[in-house]
Amino acid sequence: MSDWTETYRPTTLSEVRGNNKARDKLEEWAKTWDDHRKSVIVHGSPGVGKTSAAHALANDMGWPVMELNASDDRQADVIQRVAGEASKSGTLTAGGSGRRLVILDEADNFHGSADYGGSREVTRVVKEANQPVVLVANEFYEMSNSLRNACETIEFRDVSKRSIVPVLRDICRREGVEFEETALEKIAESTSGDLRSAVNDLQAVAEEAERLTVDDVVTSERDRTEGIFDFLDALIKEEDAEGALRASYDVDETPDELLNWIEDNVPKDYAGAELADAYGYLSNADRWLGRVRATQDYSFWRYATDNMTAGVAASRREDKGGWTRYGPPSYWSKLGRTKGTRNTRDSIAERVAEREGTSVSTARREILPYLSAMTHHCRNRDLTVRMAATYELDESEVSFVTESGKDTNKVQSIVEDAEELQTEQTVEHSGSAFFGTSDTDGDTDSSSDEKVDATGGAPRDEQETLVSAADESDGSEEENGTGSTESADETDETDDGQSGLTDFM
Repeated sequence: MSDWTETYRPTTLSEVRGNNKARDKLEEWAKTWDDHRKSVIVHGSPGVGKTSAAHALANDMGWPVMELNASDDRQADVIQRVAGEASKSGTLTAGGSGRRLVILDEADNFHGSADYGGSREVTRVVKEANQPVVLVANEFYEMSNSLRNACETIEFRDVSKRSIVPVLRDICRREGVEFEETALEKIAESTSGDLRSAVNDLQAVAEEAERLTVDDVVTSERDRTEGIFDFLDALIKEEDAEGALRASYDVDETPDELLNWIEDNVPKDYAGAELADAYGYLSNADRWLGRVRATQDYSFWRYATDNMTAGVAASRREDKGGWTRYGPPSYWSKLGRTKGTRNTRDSIAERVAEREGTSVSTARREILPYLSAMTHHCRNRDLTVRMAATYELDESEVSFVTESGKDTNKVQSIVEDAEELQTEQTVEHSGSAFFGTSDTDGDTDSSSDEKVDATGGAPRDEQETLVSAADESDGSEEENGTGSTESADETDETDDGQSGLTDFM
Protein backbone atom coordinates (compact mmCIF):
# COMPACT_ATOMS: atom_id res chain seq x y z
CA MET A 1 0.00 0.00 0.00
CA SER A 2 1.35 3.42 -0.96
CA ASP A 3 2.00 6.19 1.55
CA TRP A 4 -1.26 8.14 1.82
CA THR A 5 0.50 11.33 2.87
CA GLU A 6 2.27 11.35 -0.50
CA THR A 7 -0.68 10.04 -2.52
CA TYR A 8 -2.97 12.77 -1.22
CA ARG A 9 -0.44 15.59 -0.92
CA PRO A 10 -2.02 18.88 -2.14
CA THR A 11 -1.12 19.73 -5.71
CA THR A 12 -2.52 23.28 -5.61
CA LEU A 13 -2.78 25.86 -2.84
CA SER A 14 -6.57 25.59 -2.92
CA GLU A 15 -6.21 22.02 -1.60
CA VAL A 16 -4.13 23.08 1.44
CA ARG A 17 -6.38 22.74 4.49
CA GLY A 18 -6.60 24.64 7.75
CA ASN A 19 -4.38 27.66 7.06
CA ASN A 20 -6.32 29.80 4.63
CA LYS A 21 -4.79 33.13 5.69
CA ALA A 22 -1.24 31.78 5.57
CA ARG A 23 -1.94 30.12 2.23
CA ASP A 24 -3.25 33.38 0.74
CA LYS A 25 -0.30 35.32 2.14
CA LEU A 26 2.13 32.85 0.56
CA GLU A 27 0.38 33.19 -2.79
CA GLU A 28 0.53 36.99 -2.55
CA TRP A 29 4.25 36.80 -1.74
CA ALA A 30 4.89 34.77 -4.89
CA LYS A 31 2.80 36.94 -7.20
CA THR A 32 4.50 40.14 -6.00
CA TRP A 33 8.01 38.70 -5.76
CA ASP A 34 9.34 40.89 -8.60
CA ASP A 35 8.36 43.95 -6.54
CA HIS A 36 9.98 43.04 -3.21
CA ARG A 37 12.45 40.23 -4.18
CA LYS A 38 12.62 38.94 -0.61
CA SER A 39 12.81 35.35 0.58
CA VAL A 40 10.13 34.02 2.92
CA ILE A 41 10.24 31.87 6.06
CA VAL A 42 7.27 29.53 6.41
CA HIS A 43 7.21 28.29 10.01
CA GLY A 44 4.95 26.27 12.27
CA SER A 45 4.54 22.91 14.00
CA PRO A 46 5.45 19.69 12.15
CA GLY A 47 2.77 18.23 9.90
CA VAL A 48 0.67 21.37 9.34
CA GLY A 49 1.39 21.56 5.59
CA LYS A 50 4.33 23.97 5.25
CA THR A 51 6.37 22.00 2.72
CA SER A 52 3.28 20.81 0.90
CA ALA A 53 2.12 24.41 0.54
CA ALA A 54 5.51 25.42 -0.92
CA HIS A 55 5.34 22.65 -3.55
CA ALA A 56 1.69 23.45 -4.30
CA LEU A 57 2.65 27.10 -4.77
CA ALA A 58 5.34 26.14 -7.29
CA ASN A 59 2.80 24.03 -9.18
CA ASP A 60 0.31 26.92 -9.28
CA MET A 61 2.96 29.37 -10.50
CA GLY A 62 4.46 26.98 -13.04
CA TRP A 63 7.87 27.18 -11.35
CA PRO A 64 10.32 24.24 -11.29
CA VAL A 65 11.49 23.34 -7.79
CA MET A 66 14.97 22.84 -6.37
CA GLU A 67 14.79 21.50 -2.80
CA LEU A 68 17.55 21.19 -0.22
CA ASN A 69 17.04 19.65 3.20
CA ALA A 70 19.13 21.29 5.91
CA SER A 71 19.41 18.00 7.82
CA ASP A 72 21.15 16.33 4.88
CA ASP A 73 23.83 18.86 3.88
CA ARG A 74 24.74 21.67 6.22
CA GLN A 75 28.20 22.83 5.24
CA ALA A 76 28.63 26.22 3.64
CA ASP A 77 30.18 24.97 0.40
CA VAL A 78 27.23 22.64 -0.22
CA ILE A 79 24.71 25.41 0.44
CA GLN A 80 26.60 27.78 -1.80
CA ARG A 81 26.85 25.26 -4.61
CA VAL A 82 23.23 24.11 -4.56
CA ALA A 83 21.06 26.85 -3.04
CA GLY A 84 23.31 29.69 -4.19
CA GLU A 85 23.39 28.66 -7.84
CA ALA A 86 19.68 27.85 -7.88
CA SER A 87 18.79 31.25 -6.48
CA LYS A 88 20.89 33.14 -9.01
CA SER A 89 20.13 31.57 -12.36
CA GLY A 90 17.00 30.68 -14.30
CA THR A 91 16.94 27.75 -16.71
CA LEU A 92 15.50 26.93 -20.10
CA THR A 93 13.05 24.61 -18.35
CA ALA A 94 11.88 27.27 -15.90
CA GLY A 95 8.49 28.96 -16.10
CA GLY A 96 7.56 31.66 -18.53
CA SER A 97 9.26 34.29 -16.39
CA GLY A 98 12.41 32.21 -16.08
CA ARG A 99 11.63 31.64 -12.40
CA ARG A 100 12.34 28.60 -10.26
CA LEU A 101 11.44 28.07 -6.61
CA VAL A 102 14.19 27.17 -4.15
CA ILE A 103 12.81 25.33 -1.10
CA LEU A 104 15.15 25.00 1.88
CA ASP A 105 13.45 22.54 4.23
CA GLU A 106 14.20 22.26 7.97
CA ALA A 107 16.00 25.60 7.75
CA ASP A 108 15.93 25.96 11.55
CA ASN A 109 18.49 23.13 11.76
CA PHE A 110 21.22 25.44 10.50
CA HIS A 111 21.53 26.97 13.98
CA GLY A 112 23.42 23.88 15.12
CA SER A 113 25.91 24.05 12.28
CA ALA A 114 27.00 27.66 12.47
CA ASP A 115 30.57 26.54 13.02
CA TYR A 116 30.57 25.09 9.51
CA GLY A 117 29.44 28.42 8.06
CA GLY A 118 25.97 27.12 7.26
CA SER A 119 23.92 29.80 9.01
CA ARG A 120 25.96 32.69 7.63
CA GLU A 121 25.95 31.24 4.12
CA VAL A 122 22.18 30.77 4.10
CA THR A 123 21.74 34.40 5.20
CA ARG A 124 24.00 35.53 2.38
CA VAL A 125 22.12 33.39 -0.15
CA VAL A 126 18.68 34.77 0.75
CA LYS A 127 19.94 38.35 0.68
CA GLU A 128 21.49 37.98 -2.78
CA ALA A 129 18.86 35.67 -4.29
CA ASN A 130 17.60 36.43 -7.78
CA GLN A 131 15.06 33.62 -7.56
CA PRO A 132 12.23 33.08 -5.03
CA VAL A 133 13.40 31.20 -1.92
CA VAL A 134 11.13 29.54 0.66
CA LEU A 135 12.70 28.50 3.96
CA VAL A 136 10.62 25.94 5.87
CA ALA A 137 11.15 25.76 9.64
CA ASN A 138 9.52 24.17 12.68
CA GLU A 139 11.20 26.41 15.27
CA PHE A 140 11.23 30.03 14.09
CA TYR A 141 13.32 31.35 16.98
CA GLU A 142 16.01 28.71 16.50
CA MET A 143 17.02 30.63 13.36
CA SER A 144 19.54 33.45 13.63
CA ASN A 145 18.31 37.02 14.03
CA SER A 146 20.09 38.10 10.85
CA LEU A 147 18.36 35.37 8.83
CA ARG A 148 14.93 36.15 10.28
CA ASN A 149 15.35 39.87 9.62
CA ALA A 150 16.33 39.26 5.99
CA CYS A 151 13.08 37.44 5.14
CA GLU A 152 9.36 37.85 5.21
CA THR A 153 7.62 35.47 7.64
CA ILE A 154 4.43 33.43 7.37
CA GLU A 155 3.18 31.31 10.27
CA PHE A 156 1.24 28.10 9.67
CA ARG A 157 -0.86 27.23 12.72
CA ASP A 158 -1.97 23.82 13.95
CA VAL A 159 -4.78 22.45 11.79
CA SER A 160 -8.13 22.41 13.59
CA LYS A 161 -10.16 19.27 14.11
CA ARG A 162 -12.92 20.56 11.83
CA SER A 163 -10.36 20.91 9.01
CA ILE A 164 -8.74 17.50 9.58
CA VAL A 165 -11.94 15.41 9.64
CA PRO A 166 -13.06 16.31 6.06
CA VAL A 167 -9.61 15.35 4.75
CA LEU A 168 -9.76 11.95 6.49
CA ARG A 169 -13.32 11.44 5.26
CA ASP A 170 -12.32 12.16 1.67
CA ILE A 171 -9.36 9.74 1.85
CA CYS A 172 -11.58 6.97 3.24
CA ARG A 173 -14.05 7.40 0.40
CA ARG A 174 -11.30 7.34 -2.22
CA GLU A 175 -9.72 4.24 -0.68
CA GLY A 176 -13.05 2.49 -0.20
CA VAL A 177 -12.69 2.34 3.61
CA GLU A 178 -15.89 2.08 5.66
CA PHE A 179 -15.77 4.23 8.76
CA GLU A 180 -17.57 5.64 11.75
CA GLU A 181 -17.59 9.42 11.91
CA THR A 182 -16.60 9.26 15.59
CA ALA A 183 -13.48 7.29 14.64
CA LEU A 184 -12.30 10.06 12.33
CA GLU A 185 -13.03 12.65 15.02
CA LYS A 186 -11.01 10.63 17.52
CA ILE A 187 -8.01 10.52 15.16
CA ALA A 188 -8.28 14.28 14.57
CA GLU A 189 -8.37 14.96 18.32
CA SER A 190 -5.42 12.71 19.16
CA THR A 191 -3.00 14.24 16.65
CA SER A 192 -3.15 17.76 18.16
CA GLY A 193 -3.32 19.71 14.91
CA ASP A 194 -0.81 17.57 12.97
CA LEU A 195 -2.57 16.74 9.71
CA ARG A 196 0.25 14.52 8.44
CA SER A 197 0.13 12.39 11.59
CA ALA A 198 -3.64 12.14 11.29
CA VAL A 199 -3.34 10.72 7.77
CA ASN A 200 -0.60 8.31 8.90
CA ASP A 201 -2.75 7.17 11.84
CA LEU A 202 -5.74 6.68 9.56
CA GLN A 203 -3.73 4.49 7.22
CA ALA A 204 -2.24 2.46 10.06
CA VAL A 205 -5.67 1.69 11.55
CA ALA A 206 -7.35 1.12 8.18
CA GLU A 207 -4.79 -1.54 7.27
CA GLU A 208 -5.80 -3.59 10.33
CA ALA A 209 -9.60 -3.23 10.28
CA GLU A 210 -12.31 -3.99 7.72
CA ARG A 211 -14.46 -1.18 9.09
CA LEU A 212 -12.96 1.73 10.99
CA THR A 213 -14.52 2.16 14.45
CA VAL A 214 -13.65 4.32 17.42
CA ASP A 215 -12.60 1.19 19.37
CA ASP A 216 -10.03 0.42 16.69
CA VAL A 217 -8.57 3.90 17.05
CA VAL A 218 -8.34 3.73 20.86
CA THR A 219 -6.72 0.26 20.78
CA SER A 220 -4.21 1.38 18.14
CA GLU A 221 -3.17 4.41 20.20
CA ARG A 222 -2.66 2.29 23.30
CA ASP A 223 -0.57 -0.32 21.48
CA ARG A 224 1.55 2.08 19.45
CA THR A 225 2.90 4.62 21.89
CA GLU A 226 3.74 4.30 25.55
CA GLY A 227 3.38 7.42 27.66
CA ILE A 228 6.55 9.00 29.01
CA PHE A 229 5.41 8.59 32.63
CA ASP A 230 4.70 4.88 32.15
CA PHE A 231 8.15 4.52 30.61
CA LEU A 232 9.84 6.30 33.53
CA ASP A 233 8.04 4.01 35.94
CA ALA A 234 9.21 0.95 34.01
CA LEU A 235 12.79 2.22 33.66
CA ILE A 236 13.35 3.33 37.23
CA LYS A 237 11.32 0.71 39.15
CA GLU A 238 10.50 -2.38 37.12
CA GLU A 239 12.47 -3.40 34.02
CA ASP A 240 15.92 -4.93 33.75
CA ALA A 241 18.48 -3.50 31.31
CA GLU A 242 17.08 -5.23 28.23
CA GLY A 243 13.47 -4.50 29.17
CA ALA A 244 14.21 -0.82 29.72
CA LEU A 245 15.87 -0.55 26.33
CA ARG A 246 12.93 -2.22 24.60
CA ALA A 247 10.46 0.00 26.45
CA SER A 248 12.22 3.10 25.08
CA TYR A 249 11.38 2.02 21.52
CA ASP A 250 7.72 2.86 22.14
CA VAL A 251 8.32 6.34 23.56
CA ASP A 252 7.73 9.24 21.19
CA GLU A 253 10.72 11.31 22.34
CA THR A 254 14.10 12.03 20.75
CA PRO A 255 17.20 10.83 22.66
CA ASP A 256 17.98 14.43 23.68
CA GLU A 257 14.50 14.90 25.15
CA LEU A 258 14.52 11.46 26.77
CA LEU A 259 17.83 12.23 28.49
CA ASN A 260 16.30 15.37 30.03
CA TRP A 261 13.28 13.43 31.30
CA ILE A 262 15.42 10.70 32.89
CA GLU A 263 18.01 13.07 34.35
CA ASP A 264 15.39 15.10 36.22
CA ASN A 265 13.36 12.17 37.54
CA VAL A 266 15.94 9.53 38.49
CA PRO A 267 16.87 11.29 41.80
CA LYS A 268 13.27 10.91 42.97
CA ASP A 269 13.79 7.14 43.44
CA TYR A 270 17.54 6.52 43.28
CA ALA A 271 20.02 7.47 46.01
CA GLY A 272 23.61 6.92 47.01
CA ALA A 273 25.73 4.58 44.89
CA GLU A 274 22.92 3.64 42.53
CA LEU A 275 22.26 7.31 41.77
CA ALA A 276 25.98 7.88 41.17
CA ASP A 277 26.10 4.94 38.76
CA ALA A 278 22.97 6.14 36.97
CA TYR A 279 24.44 9.59 36.50
CA GLY A 280 27.62 7.99 35.17
CA TYR A 281 25.62 6.29 32.43
CA LEU A 282 23.69 9.51 31.73
CA SER A 283 27.02 11.31 31.39
CA ASN A 284 28.13 8.72 28.82
CA ALA A 285 24.85 9.20 26.96
CA ASP A 286 25.38 12.96 26.90
CA ARG A 287 28.85 12.50 25.40
CA TRP A 288 27.41 10.35 22.61
CA LEU A 289 24.74 12.96 21.91
CA GLY A 290 27.49 15.58 21.75
CA ARG A 291 29.24 13.46 19.15
CA VAL A 292 26.02 13.35 17.14
CA ARG A 293 25.77 17.14 17.19
CA ALA A 294 29.41 17.52 16.22
CA THR A 295 29.45 15.00 13.36
CA GLN A 296 25.77 14.81 12.32
CA ASP A 297 26.19 11.02 12.41
CA TYR A 298 22.90 9.86 13.92
CA SER A 299 24.02 6.25 14.17
CA PHE A 300 25.59 7.27 17.50
CA TRP A 301 22.09 7.72 18.91
CA ARG A 302 21.96 3.98 19.63
CA TYR A 303 24.88 4.22 22.06
CA ALA A 304 23.30 7.18 23.84
CA THR A 305 20.01 5.30 24.19
CA ASP A 306 21.77 2.17 25.48
CA ASN A 307 23.44 4.16 28.26
CA MET A 308 20.42 6.22 29.34
CA THR A 309 18.05 3.23 29.45
CA ALA A 310 19.86 -0.08 29.96
CA GLY A 311 22.59 1.61 31.98
CA VAL A 312 20.20 3.43 34.32
CA ALA A 313 18.09 0.30 34.85
CA ALA A 314 21.23 -1.75 35.60
CA SER A 315 22.21 0.79 38.27
CA ARG A 316 19.17 -0.13 40.41
CA ARG A 317 20.30 -2.08 43.50
CA GLU A 318 16.98 -2.66 45.25
CA ASP A 319 13.29 -2.92 44.44
CA LYS A 320 11.39 0.35 44.09
CA GLY A 321 7.74 0.53 45.02
CA GLY A 322 4.94 3.01 45.53
CA TRP A 323 3.90 5.93 43.40
CA THR A 324 6.26 8.73 42.36
CA ARG A 325 5.26 12.13 40.99
CA TYR A 326 7.35 12.47 37.86
CA GLY A 327 7.47 15.81 36.08
CA PRO A 328 8.78 17.47 32.91
CA PRO A 329 12.44 18.52 32.81
CA SER A 330 13.21 21.79 34.57
CA TYR A 331 15.66 22.47 31.75
CA TRP A 332 12.73 23.24 29.45
CA SER A 333 11.32 25.96 31.69
CA LYS A 334 14.79 27.47 32.05
CA LEU A 335 15.12 27.63 28.26
CA GLY A 336 11.76 29.39 28.05
CA ARG A 337 12.77 31.99 30.64
CA THR A 338 16.12 32.74 28.99
CA LYS A 339 15.16 32.59 25.30
CA GLY A 340 15.27 36.37 24.81
CA THR A 341 18.63 36.73 26.51
CA ARG A 342 20.11 33.79 24.60
CA ASN A 343 18.95 35.37 21.35
CA THR A 344 20.78 38.57 22.31
CA ARG A 345 23.94 36.61 23.14
CA ASP A 346 23.85 34.69 19.85
CA SER A 347 23.20 37.83 17.81
CA ILE A 348 26.30 39.49 19.30
CA ALA A 349 28.37 36.33 18.81
CA GLU A 350 27.44 36.15 15.13
CA ARG A 351 28.68 39.69 14.49
CA VAL A 352 31.87 39.10 16.47
CA ALA A 353 32.51 35.86 14.58
CA GLU A 354 31.94 37.48 11.19
CA ARG A 355 34.32 40.36 11.91
CA GLU A 356 37.05 38.33 13.62
CA GLY A 357 36.96 35.41 11.19
CA THR A 358 36.18 32.76 13.77
CA SER A 359 33.34 30.37 14.52
CA VAL A 360 30.22 31.49 16.37
CA SER A 361 30.95 28.89 19.03
CA THR A 362 34.44 30.31 19.63
CA ALA A 363 33.09 33.85 19.72
CA ARG A 364 30.45 32.87 22.27
CA ARG A 365 32.74 30.73 24.42
CA GLU A 366 36.02 32.70 24.37
CA ILE A 367 35.70 36.22 22.96
CA LEU A 368 32.48 37.40 24.64
CA PRO A 369 33.69 36.57 28.19
CA TYR A 370 36.91 38.46 27.38
CA LEU A 371 34.97 41.53 26.22
CA SER A 372 32.75 41.31 29.29
CA ALA A 373 35.72 41.26 31.66
CA MET A 374 37.34 44.26 29.96
CA THR A 375 34.19 46.42 29.91
CA HIS A 376 32.51 45.30 33.14
CA HIS A 377 29.88 47.89 34.12
CA CYS A 378 31.33 50.21 31.40
CA ARG A 379 34.15 51.25 33.75
CA ASN A 380 36.60 51.54 30.87
CA ARG A 381 34.40 53.93 28.93
CA ASP A 382 36.67 54.54 25.93
CA LEU A 383 37.12 50.81 25.37
CA THR A 384 33.38 50.21 25.72
CA VAL A 385 32.62 52.89 23.12
CA ARG A 386 35.09 51.35 20.67
CA MET A 387 33.64 47.88 21.29
CA ALA A 388 30.09 49.14 20.62
CA ALA A 389 31.26 50.87 17.44
CA THR A 390 33.27 47.90 16.20
CA TYR A 391 30.43 45.39 16.56
CA GLU A 392 27.54 47.87 16.05
CA LEU A 393 25.90 47.14 19.42
CA ASP A 394 22.68 48.76 20.60
CA GLU A 395 21.74 49.59 24.22
CA SER A 396 20.47 46.11 25.13
CA GLU A 397 23.56 44.46 23.64
CA VAL A 398 26.00 46.80 25.38
CA SER A 399 24.24 46.18 28.70
CA PHE A 400 24.39 42.42 28.07
CA VAL A 401 28.14 42.37 27.52
CA THR A 402 28.96 44.84 30.29
CA GLU A 403 26.23 43.59 32.67
CA SER A 404 24.92 47.13 33.12
CA GLY A 405 21.34 48.31 33.14
CA LYS A 406 20.22 48.93 29.57
CA ASP A 407 18.16 52.02 30.52
CA THR A 408 20.96 53.88 32.27
CA ASN A 409 22.24 57.17 30.93
CA LYS A 410 25.73 55.73 30.87
CA VAL A 411 24.84 52.97 28.38
CA GLN A 412 22.80 55.32 26.21
CA SER A 413 25.62 57.85 26.02
CA ILE A 414 28.08 55.09 25.11
CA VAL A 415 25.90 53.98 22.22
CA GLU A 416 25.54 57.59 21.02
CA ASP A 417 29.31 58.10 21.14
CA ALA A 418 29.81 54.77 19.34
CA GLU A 419 27.53 55.93 16.51
CA GLU A 420 29.51 59.17 16.21
CA LEU A 421 32.76 57.17 16.14
CA GLN A 422 31.39 54.96 13.36
CA THR A 423 30.48 58.04 11.33
CA GLU A 424 33.94 59.55 11.83
CA GLN A 425 35.65 56.33 10.80
CA THR A 426 33.45 56.03 7.72
CA VAL A 427 34.46 59.51 6.55
CA GLU A 428 38.09 59.00 7.50
CA HIS A 429 38.44 55.78 5.49
CA SER A 430 36.31 56.82 2.54
CA GLY A 431 39.27 58.18 0.54
CA SER A 432 37.97 60.67 -2.03
CA ALA A 433 34.39 59.39 -1.86
CA PHE A 434 33.18 62.53 -0.05
CA PHE A 435 35.78 65.14 -1.05
CA GLY A 436 37.27 66.45 -4.26
CA THR A 437 40.82 65.60 -5.30
CA SER A 438 43.52 68.14 -4.49
CA ASP A 439 47.19 68.33 -3.67
CA THR A 440 46.44 68.24 0.02
CA ASP A 441 44.22 65.22 -0.53
CA GLY A 442 47.14 63.47 -2.10
CA ASP A 443 49.18 64.05 1.03
CA THR A 444 46.34 62.78 3.16
CA ASP A 445 45.90 59.70 1.04
CA SER A 446 49.62 59.03 1.16
CA SER A 447 49.75 59.23 4.92
CA SER A 448 46.62 57.15 5.20
CA ASP A 449 48.06 54.48 2.95
CA GLU A 450 50.97 54.07 5.32
CA LYS A 451 48.52 52.98 8.00
CA VAL A 452 46.87 50.36 5.84
CA ASP A 453 47.92 46.81 6.39
CA ALA A 454 49.96 45.18 3.63
CA THR A 455 47.16 42.74 2.98
CA GLY A 456 44.83 45.54 1.90
CA GLY A 457 42.69 45.17 5.02
CA ALA A 458 41.69 47.63 7.70
CA PRO A 459 44.24 50.06 9.22
CA ARG A 460 46.54 48.55 11.79
CA ASP A 461 45.29 50.83 14.56
CA GLU A 462 41.78 49.46 14.02
CA GLN A 463 42.95 45.86 13.95
CA GLU A 464 44.49 46.39 17.34
CA THR A 465 41.24 47.94 18.72
CA LEU A 466 40.01 45.98 21.71
CA VAL A 467 42.94 43.64 22.32
CA SER A 468 45.54 46.37 22.55
CA ALA A 469 43.27 48.46 24.70
CA ALA A 470 42.90 45.60 27.15
CA ASP A 471 46.52 45.97 28.22
CA GLU A 472 45.87 49.62 29.08
CA SER A 473 42.47 49.12 30.70
CA ASP A 474 43.73 49.53 34.27
CA GLY A 475 45.48 52.78 33.55
CA SER A 476 42.95 54.15 31.12
CA GLU A 477 40.24 54.14 33.74
CA GLU A 478 42.09 56.78 35.69
CA GLU A 479 43.14 58.69 32.56
CA ASN A 480 39.56 58.83 31.37
CA GLY A 481 38.35 59.87 34.75
CA THR A 482 36.15 56.84 35.10
CA GLY A 483 38.17 55.10 37.75
CA SER A 484 38.28 57.96 40.25
CA THR A 485 35.17 59.99 39.56
CA GLU A 486 32.53 57.35 38.95
CA SER A 487 29.84 57.59 41.59
CA ALA A 488 28.96 54.70 43.84
CA ASP A 489 25.49 54.28 42.38
CA GLU A 490 26.96 53.96 38.86
CA THR A 491 29.52 51.42 40.04
CA ASP A 492 26.95 49.21 41.73
CA GLU A 493 24.04 49.69 39.34
CA THR A 494 21.86 46.64 38.73
CA ASP A 495 20.85 45.12 35.44
CA ASP A 496 17.13 45.98 35.76
CA GLY A 497 16.18 42.43 34.82
CA GLN A 498 18.63 42.25 31.90
CA SER A 499 20.65 39.06 32.27
CA GLY A 500 24.37 39.41 31.64
CA LEU A 501 26.92 37.17 29.98
CA THR A 502 28.04 35.54 33.23
CA ASP A 503 24.61 33.92 33.57
CA PHE A 504 25.70 31.54 30.80
CA MET A 505 29.24 30.88 31.99
